[in-house]
Amino acid sequence: MQLIGLTGGIASGKSTIARRLADHGAVVVDADKIAREVVEPGTPALAEIAEAFGDAVIRPDGSLDRPALGAIVFADEDARLRLNGITHPAVLKASTARFEEAAAVDPDVIVVYDVPLLVESANEYPFDQIVVAHAGSDTRIDRLVRLRGMDPAEAERRIRSQASDDERLAVADVVIDTDGSLERTIEQTDALWERLTA
Repeated sequence: MQLIGLTGGIASGKSTIARRLADHGAVVVDADKIAREVVEPGTPALAEIAEAFGDAVIRPDGSLDRPALGAIVFADEDARLRLNGITHPAVLKASTARFEEAAAVDPDVIVVYDVPLLVESANEYPFDQIVVAHAGSDTRIDRLVRLRGMDPAEAERRIRSQASDDERLAVADVVIDTDGSLERTIEQTDALWERLTA
């Protein structure tokens, strides 16, 4: 098994790269999806979140009230770190199980772990390579406003709440420049796949 960490800031084109690698045959494990699963009703992580942040972040049906929790953690660095201390270990455990399942089916599998907060989580994954999707903040703000209907100030705040470009580039083995055209991103992704399977 080759384990590839794929990261990039919000609206950096990471999902486009992940989809292209999946088209080539990679098994893509989505950290965001796992992060949602580990806080479903009845999970230990959700119980810890309720204990740490109070019942105001739990909906009447017992599920996590994401907007309520987001309002707390995006405005308070200590709260964000406290939340990460609960969710990141749970995500690590669940993700590792997915990698092992994929390797059991095909020992030569290429697993792409699509993980937006790779730098922030500081989890120790045994990556063979880390790929960073990189676009300048102006490009990313434009995408968030144009494609997701986000307010420009909110878009900027989201970008600032994540690791800096320098922090992400510092961990990169491969950088895919997503500032240009979609075709250019696909070209670079195809070249990466060729290197991985050579």
